[in-house]
Amino acid sequence: MKSKLTYTGIRVKNIDESVDFYVKLLGMKETGRSKIEAAGGEVVSLQSEPGGHEIELNYYPPGSKFFSNYVAGEGLDHLAFHVEDLDKALEEAAKAGHPAVLEMKGQTSRWAYIQDPNGIYIELF
Repeated sequence: MKSKLTYTGIRVKNIDESVDFYVKLLGMKETGRSKIEAAGGEVVSLQSEPGGHEIELNYYPPGSKFFSNYVAGEGLDHLAFHVEDLDKALEEAAKAGHPAVLEMKGQTSRWAYIQDPNGIYIELF
């Protein structure tokens, strides 16, 4: 499958403190913020330059099925790759032994996750 790495998702323990760090200290710009009902969390996208690689901050509060106690060094939430055809990519991944472990749909988008051999979530959208 042809893909393009577009952003890196990082799990954070406090969304507002994390946004302040990346925006005020590192000069990144907030490019989007939304609640993800299916995950019970909040997502903030940041970019250091227009068209550049994005960092996606992911916060899951207690009660979310994705919540876990925060452990420094385990903050990589997932890697995201844009694909030309999500259904075809999921079919290829399943045939290679990496079936979708989670499929999600927002108001204007659809995405799915597979896992790499180490258990790292790989988002395809």
